[in-house]
Parts: sequence; C-alpha cells; structure tokens
Amino acid sequence: MSDIANPFLVYGYVSPKYFCDRQEDTQKLISALQNGRNVTLMSPRRMGKTGLIKNVFYEVARQKPEVACFYLDIYSTTCLNDFIILLGQTVIGKLDSFSQRTLASLTGFFKSCHLVFSSDPLSGVPQVTLDFQPTQAQATLKEIFDYLGMSGKECYIAIDEFQQIVDYQEKGVEGLLRSYIQFLPHVHFIFSGSKQHLMNEIFSSVKRPFYRSTEKMTLQTIAKEAYSRFARDWMKRGNKQLDEDVFDEIYERFGGHTWYVQYILNRLYGQSKSVIDRGVVEACLTSIIQSEIDSYQLLYGMLTENQSTLLRAIAREGIVAAINSSAFVKKYRLKGTSSINTALKFLLDKEYVFRSERGYCVYDRFMELWLRSLPYGNL
Repeated sequence: MSDIANPFLVYGYVSPKYFCDRQEDTQKLISALQNGRNVTLMSPRRMGKTGLIKNVFYEVARQKPEVACFYLDIYSTTCLNDFIILLGQTVIGKLDSFSQRTLASLTGFFKSCHLVFSSDPLSGVPQVTLDFQPTQAQATLKEIFDYLGMSGKECYIAIDEFQQIVDYQEKGVEGLLRSYIQFLPHVHFIFSGSKQHLMNEIFSSVKRPFYRSTEKMTLQTIAKEAYSRFARDWMKRGNKQLDEDVFDEIYERFGGHTWYVQYILNRLYGQSKSVIDRGVVEACLTSIIQSEIDSYQLLYGMLTENQSTLLRAIAREGIVAAINSSAFVKKYRLKGTSSINTALKFLLDKEYVFRSERGYCVYDRFMELWLRSLPYGNL
C-alpha cells in the first residue's frame, strides 16, 4: 500500500500503519469476540472508538479471514424501521457471493419484506435495499437475525452509537433486540456509544434487558509517550521537526483527546514550515478557531443566560470536578444549585459538555478555546 498524502488521518481508517498505538485495547477486544463475549465500548465522541473497531476488524480479517465483520453507525436512525433497514443493508447477501442462486435463495428466505438488489453506482459492489410494511418490522428483524444464525458463519457486528435506540418511538426495542441476540452463538457484538450515562443505564441497570450481558470497555486517551513517538516519527518522515516538549503541550492542552490532537497534527503536517515550534502551533489554532467562529456563535446564541454562564465557567476551568462547590459557584457568580443542575442537564443532553472521570469538560475542545476568549466580568 502506497503512503497517503497526510499520515495524520482525521476521518476514516486505512491500516495499522496510520493507527496510533491502542495495541492493548485491540487485543482485548479481539480476545473478547473470539471467546464469545459481547462488548460494550464507551468513550466520549471523537476519542477513537470507530478507529479502534476498524483496527480490530482489520486484524481479524488478517488473522481469520473466514470471520465476517460488519460495522453500522445508527446515529442517524430515529426509529426501529431505520435500524432494520440499515442492519439489513449491512449484512444481507454479505455471507455468500452474489450469484443468481444466492439471490433466489435470499428472496425465498425473506418472506416479510421485499429485497431490491442493485449495485453501488460508484464502486459497483452489490447491495440490497429492504422494502417492508411497518406492521412487518419485527418479522423482518427476526428474519435478519435468523439469516445470520442459520448461515453458521462466525460474525462480528459493531453497532456504533447504540444508545440511539433509547430515543426510538417504539417501546420495547431493547428487549426485542436482546431476545434475538442471545440465541446467536456464532454472532458476537460490539455495542459502542458516546453517551456514557445512557450506555451505563442500558447495560448496568438491573431493570433493563441488556443487564450484565456484555463485557465493558471504556476507551481512555492514548498514552502521551506512545502518541509522541507516533507523531514525531511521521513528522520526521515528512522532513519536519516536532520537538517532544511542543507535542507535549499540544497533548496536554486538549487532554489527549484523540481527534483534536490528530486534527492539529494533520494541519501542522500540511504546512510548508519544516520546524514546528510554539508559534506555528498557536497560529494553527488561531486559524482553526477563526474558521469555526460563525458556528460557535450560533451554538452559543441558542443558550439561556444560565446555560451560557455555566458553559463559559466550565471552559475557563478546563475540568470541573465539583460543579456545585461553593468555591466554583462563588468564583463565577453562578446562581443556586437548582439552576446550575438544570443548566448542566441541558448542556449534557445537547453535548455542549461531557463528564469525564475527572469532571465536567466542554465537548468541543476548539470551542472551549473560543469560549475562554469571551469576557467574563473582571476575571
């Protein structure tokens, strides 16, 4: 495989060559799947869950090409029908080669829906579209899982942003999925999600169908030393100098949050300067923030006074461990506990803020820098 133009990938996955570390996480996830354990994978968005899953599937394909690996992101789905259509498009017809005999067999197997076969206009890869009546949704879902089970083939299925099913209008979706999944001995799942409080409710509450049905993994930041070696090595290959202390400042500034560190490295690599010092980094950050000011102003303008005041306070602190502490409330002249908690709930639900192990942080780390630039009284 030839080298790509910029080794610091911001979107997509190519190969382990451009994937930083995560060796222990990769092996842990592979071991769980190979030993028949479903996994719940959690972390804030943009920490690298999708990249890890793709890296796992790359390694599985290399070690055991007979295993079928499927990835679907259900973030854009709003109901059970959307989920079924996406699942069907992802797996149907992928366990056998597309032949006339296979097409006839599939058409006979799926009786609750109509299968439409076509080819992707760009890649030419065969694809399937499902057409079914809403009243047949559950029957179609059962046939998809039966198709997976009866194939007898080992399958690994990653469902990203799994917490989305909580917002589906239909009732009992969790129980319905659990009732089918538990009877598929050759099909193992990665349930990935970025809203950790919802994922914990789904898989840790004794009242929920998925209670204790998976092995839990929480994705942490990539170790600074490993990330530094990766970044400086690629910079060196591109005839650029990135000193360790400069990388360390980038890493610490964004708490090691993978996407933001990667995005800055991508921008720095794309510049003509051969020596990347602090001045170059600051100029790069200024350029990034300037390009996003309109969207930040729009998001900020949608907040109430209490919400915007709390958001700016969190941004200035970086991390807030005790959101209702007297010191924090007094320093930023916040209102009472009730007002703070109400504003915080909104900021969490709309993903302006997330809760890490260390405390509350602004979700968009570039927006955090912009928020710090806004006036806050005489602070």
